[in-house]
Amino acid sequence: MDKETQLRLERGREYYANREYDKAEPYLLKVAESESGFADVMNMLGIIYHDRGQVSLAQEYFEKALRLNPRYTEAALNLSVAYNEQGMYAKAKTVHDHATDFSPRQDNDIEPYARGKLTNMHAELGHAYLDLQMFDNAIEQYQTALKLSPDFADIHTQLGQLYRDAGQQDQAVTVLETVKEKHPEYTPALISLGVTYFSKGDKKAAEKQWQSIIDRDPDNRTAGMYLRMVKQMLAQEEADAEGIHLEVDESSSKKTIQTPQEETSFSFEGEQAAVESVVPSFLSDKKD
Repeated sequence: MDKETQLRLERGREYYANREYDKAEPYLLKVAESESGFADVMNMLGIIYHDRGQVSLAQEYFEKALRLNPRYTEAALNLSVAYNEQGMYAKAKTVHDHATDFSPRQDNDIEPYARGKLTNMHAELGHAYLDLQMFDNAIEQYQTALKLSPDFADIHTQLGQLYRDAGQQDQAVTVLETVKEKHPEYTPALISLGVTYFSKGDKKAAEKQWQSIIDRDPDNRTAGMYLRMVKQMLAQEEADAEGIHLEVDESSSKKTIQTPQEETSFSFEGEQAAVESVVPSFLSDKKD
């Protein structure tokens, strides 16, 4: 889950807990649109609409909650009430019976909602360890998160960046190449893969990676910024090898490097640090 969605979820739950339903609704709807796996969000929306007397709409959200988590007792009872109020007595009884007659859960039988929630909790704990520079603990938490939800591209990407920050460059490339293979359109992983190649000293591979993003999305500002930088560095290295002094326009270089914060703020943790670590070496190369 991205940070913006997490913030919306927290804000929506806070308003809901305070029974400020009109304020909670837009936040919860946004979460439901971007992250459809939260059964509790669907249930909260159902309760909001039921409170307004929109019973049919409430029913739809209670049904969505139960599709996500068939063991969600509260949502099942809420749906039973909604069916009763609309005269659907047979359906109400079926749902009620279902809610009160669950078979024992197996240890490895985790419903999607709970699985997703646990996954994000491990990822958040991993990020907390990362903030303290406790890399081994952070890696362990991200690995645990991915055991629960192996298809979460964002967490795979964060793990790859974590390996890179911990100095395990080869492992970082392996993880990010896997994301690229399984999710070829997932741009944050592709950008981060280029950063990792660059940090390994493989500027050609980095250039190829960022160029592939620009070929597909010419307006991607972060990939464009990195690509212009590495092209200038490669041109300088080639000129130095041939004994040619290559003049670099100061204003152009500064414009390329000093990018507004919002141009990289969408990227995952590590990308802004990459910009800051790359720029000094570029300036040093340029002045030689």
